[in-house]
Amino acid sequence: MSFYQSLGDDRYAPTESTESPWDSAMQHGGPPAALLGHVLRLDGLRLARISVDFLGPIPRREFRVEVSPLKPGRLTALNEARMVIDGRVAVTARAWHIAPGPQPPALTEPVAPVPLPEQENRFGDDFGANWGYGRAIEWRCTVGSLNSLGETHVWTRARMPLIDGVELTGQDRALIVADSANGLSAELPVDKWLSIPPTMTTTLLREPVGEWVHMACRTALSDDGLGLAEAVMSDNFGKVGQVAQPLLVRAR
Repeated sequence: MSFYQSLGDDRYAPTESTESPWDSAMQHGGPPAALLGHVLRLDGLRLARISVDFLGPIPRREFRVEVSPLKPGRLTALNEARMVIDGRVAVTARAWHIAPGPQPPALTEPVAPVPLPEQENRFGDDFGANWGYGRAIEWRCTVGSLNSLGETHVWTRARMPLIDGVELTGQDRALIVADSANGLSAELPVDKWLSIPPTMTTTLLREPVGEWVHMACRTALSDDGLGLAEAVMSDNFGKVGQVAQPLLVRAR
C-alpha cells in the first residue's frame, strides 16, 4: 500500500490512504502537499520552504502534475508544481530550495527528545469511521488527545510510502503530516464548526531523521472569524521546522 501509484507520464492515482475524514471521495491535504514537494526536489539543494494552496476540495481521482522553474539558481531556487484533476488545477505548491554549505561557527544546541509513548492513539467518531488518511498514519500523543479540543502534541509515523515503490524521505514524512496541524489542535467542535485552511506553509530547518516526526500543534482564533494553526516539528535530535495555516472559521 502507498498514498499514490505512479501511472507514468507525470500521472498518479491516489489510493484510499489519501481519503479525507469529511468526504470519502476527496483527499486530505497532507498527501498532495507531500507529493508536490517530492516532485519539486532539486539535486544538490534542500527544501527550505513550501507553500501549498488548496484551490478547492481535492477529488480522489487520477491526476497529472506539472512542474515549472520560476527562479533557477546555484544557491537558491524557486519552482512551482500544480496538481491538475479533470482539467482543473486543484492544488499548487511553490518551493524555495537552498544549497547546503560549510558548517557555521555557531550551531543551535540539540534539545532532549520528547519521549515516544508506548500507546498508539486513534481518532474517534467525530472524524468518521476508518477514514483512509487517519489509518495511514500512526499517532502517539504526548500532550492532549486526538479526540479533545485545544493544543495537542503528537508523534507521527507514516505507515507506507508516499509513492508506490519509492522509499520515503525525511521531507516526505514531514509534509505528509504538516497539513494536520489544524485538525489536531482544533479549538471548536468539528461537528459544529468549520475550520478551513486554504493554504499551508512549512519551513524546514532540516529533514527529519528516522521514521517519527513530532508535531506540537496549537490554534489561535480571532474575534472576526479567522484563525491560525501552527506546529513546531521535531525529531529525536531537535527542531526540524514549523507549519502555519491561516483558517476560515464558521459555524456549520
